[in-house]
Formats: sequence, C-alpha cells, structure tokens
Amino acid sequence: MLVAIASGKGGTGKTTVAAALAAVWGQALLRPLTVVDLDVEEPNLHLFLRPVIRRAETACLEIPVVADPAACSDCGACRELCQFGAITVMAGKPLVFPEMCHGCGGCLAVCPTGSLTAGSRELGRIEEGTTGLADYLAGRLRIGESQSPPLIRAVLRRLAAVADPEGDVILDAPPGVSCPAMTSVAAADVIVLVAEPTPFGIHDFLLAVEAFTPLGKPMAVVVNRSSDGTPQLLDLCREHGLPVLAAIADDRAVAETYARGGLLPDVGAHYRAVCHELARSITVFAGETAHA
Repeated sequence: MLVAIASGKGGTGKTTVAAALAAVWGQALLRPLTVVDLDVEEPNLHLFLRPVIRRAETACLEIPVVADPAACSDCGACRELCQFGAITVMAGKPLVFPEMCHGCGGCLAVCPTGSLTAGSRELGRIEEGTTGLADYLAGRLRIGESQSPPLIRAVLRRLAAVADPEGDVILDAPPGVSCPAMTSVAAADVIVLVAEPTPFGIHDFLLAVEAFTPLGKPMAVVVNRSSDGTPQLLDLCREHGLPVLAAIADDRAVAETYARGGLLPDVGAHYRAVCHELARSITVFAGETAHA
C-alpha cells in the first residue's frame, strides 16, 4: 500500500504527520515500511527521522545532443514537435536548450538524419538509507534545476526496485497542487490530505480536493492544529464525502516538540495513541475502499 501524505499548501503539518506515521507504523501494524521524501525541492523529512544514508546516486534526464550538425536536413521536425522550445534549427543547424528540455525523447524519434543523439542533464541525487524505524528514500534536486517532476519519477522508479513487496510506503508529497504534487500523489493508492482550519488553509484544501479528485484515488483528511475554525473544515469534508481520520489539537506542546526536532509521538502518551490509531485507520480506510 502506497499512502501519499499531501496538502493544499505548505506549513499545514504534512511532514509532521508523515514523520509521526513513520515512527509508529511498524509497532501499530507490524509491517515493514519505506518512507519516501518526494518534496525534492525542499526535503526536510531527514531532519526528524535522522536516517543513516547507505547509498546515494545521481539522477539524470535524457536530453538531445547535437551529434552531427552537418547531417541536419533543416526539416524542422524536432522544432515542430517540441512544445517547450527546447530545440530549434538556426542557419540549417539544430540548437538545443538543455534546461528547457522535459526529456520526452520525441525529437530523437522524429529526426530523420540522426543528427541528434541522447545525452543527459543532472537532475539531482537519490538517497537511500534507514531510520531504524523504516527504510528511507529521498530525492534532492540539483541547485539551479527548474524541473522537479523528472526527479520525483526517478525516485519512484527506485522505490519500485527496493521497496519490500510485503510492506507499505509513506510518500511525503510536495505541498500544493502543481506538477510536483500531482506527479507524487498519482503514484499512491491512498491520499491523506493534511489540512489546517484557517482561512488560507481551507481555501487551499479545497484546491487540493478539486485537483486530486479526478485521479480517482481514495482520499481522507487529517485536521492539524484543530481550533475554532475546525467545524467549517469538518462541514466541507462531509460535503465532499471525505472521512476525517484524525484531529491534532492546536497544542503548544506539539509545536515545542516539533521545534526541537521531535516527533508527534514524543509529545506524550495521548499523541502516541493518536498516531497509532491514525496508522490503523489509514489501513482500514484503504481496505474498505479497495473492496468498495
């Protein structure tokens, strides 16, 4: 089971929830777990889980390289195909703009003369390790790289190769509803939206519901920093048919523990119980929707 922990905006407590689940999953469910940080532009799950990194590799994107400029027939097929302006033909010679390439490989396929060949652009790093509680996998985008979805896809391919087939996966997705978030949650079996009951939080929660619903994934909600605005958020969850699996209080002790680098179960017995129950609730919810 792949569970994506997502949010409509940054700062709702998405990583708080993902790290808390990683801390209790094995105890609550007695199943192996791989936790994956897909927020490759600003990964911070490692700050709380403190993994020991066993392996790291560079991830690259296939891009076109001009192999034989003289062979170009100036047909313009590559230029016409590319929707991103990453390749053009000037003075009868192909010209590639590597940073604009999305790596679809179409230009290589349509070039009739073989003047283009496959090259690569570094996207970032993929790190593997263990937290002592779960296996750990993360992407870290290269500074200056503008496209994170190709690295997210590379991390997911690595996940497919290394994850325990008998275990579960928690994906800490990027915040928001842009391409990085959509790429991440599309890989999941279940989406858990972390929402906060503030005006901005509710607004962006609704954006996330609107964006993720067409994916057809089972979706549930965790309310973080539950407060006076929570009834409005709960009404919206009922309106959209989204079960609320847990509510985490707007508690100073939680904020202080988190600021020290601690996890939600570290706050006390009550919060440990909340995390255990949330892990079990996600599993039950996933099973119910799978058989619906």
